[in-house]
Amino acid sequence: MSGPQLQQHDAHVHENCEHGHANDHDGHDGHGHAHRHAADAGPRLLWALLLTLGFAGVEAAAGFWSGSLALLGDAGHMVTDSASLALAAFAAWLAQRPPTQQHTYGYGRVETLAALLNVLFMVVVVVGISVAAVERILTPVAVQGETVALVAALGLLLNIAVAWLLMHGEQTMNTRGALLHVLGDLLGSVAALVSGAVVMWTGWTTADPLLSLLICALMLASSLRLLREVLQALMEGVPASLSTEEVAHVLAAIAGVASVHDLHIWTLSSSRVALSAHLVVESLEQWPTVLAASREALAASGITHVTLQPEPLSAPVRWLPRAAGWQPGAARPS
Repeated sequence: MSGPQLQQHDAHVHENCEHGHANDHDGHDGHGHAHRHAADAGPRLLWALLLTLGFAGVEAAAGFWSGSLALLGDAGHMVTDSASLALAAFAAWLAQRPPTQQHTYGYGRVETLAALLNVLFMVVVVVGISVAAVERILTPVAVQGETVALVAALGLLLNIAVAWLLMHGEQTMNTRGALLHVLGDLLGSVAALVSGAVVMWTGWTTADPLLSLLICALMLASSLRLLREVLQALMEGVPASLSTEEVAHVLAAIAGVASVHDLHIWTLSSSRVALSAHLVVESLEQWPTVLAASREALAASGITHVTLQPEPLSAPVRWLPRAAGWQPGAARPS
């Protein structure tokens, strides 16, 4: 590389550093936005945890008093759900911590990890309930229908309240993973209420395990959908709501942009999407205007952490392959 070429290269790097600083500021604004979402999710998850764990104690006491294995089993299920809510609440709290030199993106990804653990935990619970349901079909168990129906009705009201609490907060992967468990409890309460009524009126105890299998199938389908989204985020894939091709067209359509290359889009957390790209511009003098327009267009798509590098349309050659008889600083061989 010749002296003039080296100076041009240094100037180009300095230009990128200045714009990189501006983009970092934009990214921190997005991170503060994510902090507000995590702060909103934490208290909701904590209240959901306290309500669920409290009713699990009530259900366990009613199960011992009535001799109902169905209620005892559902109480155990709610205890496991309380553990998942505790994990989600801890992840929401940890996600509020600011970035460090070792974790420059912050701890938002921990919510994705918590969602993964909750989904896997839910799959284990579904398998366990399915096995128990099959056993009860083969070996029916006596159930006090009146007690089951009464406690199930109370549990249904509680689960509706907890689900409403979580659904009206920020919908991160973490809260959706916790909500998955709560909806499992809600559907379980519906199944227990229906089975209790059936047992009261007909004495057919097989209704309970059959309804449990139906609920398990529905919950497994929801779990697998969330698992696919979580794995996509952990693999740094493009979020399902975005298209790389469409984003590239949006950037290329901005006045002053000649072309786009090295475009990367990935998920930082449930509420933060990152993008980096090289924009070939007609003139570096247009870059401030192009940068502002690019940020505005990307923000409209929900992309808040943006790193863009400008390249002039007629960029000077900064490196040439060594050819026979050619030396650094010499004219380019014909």
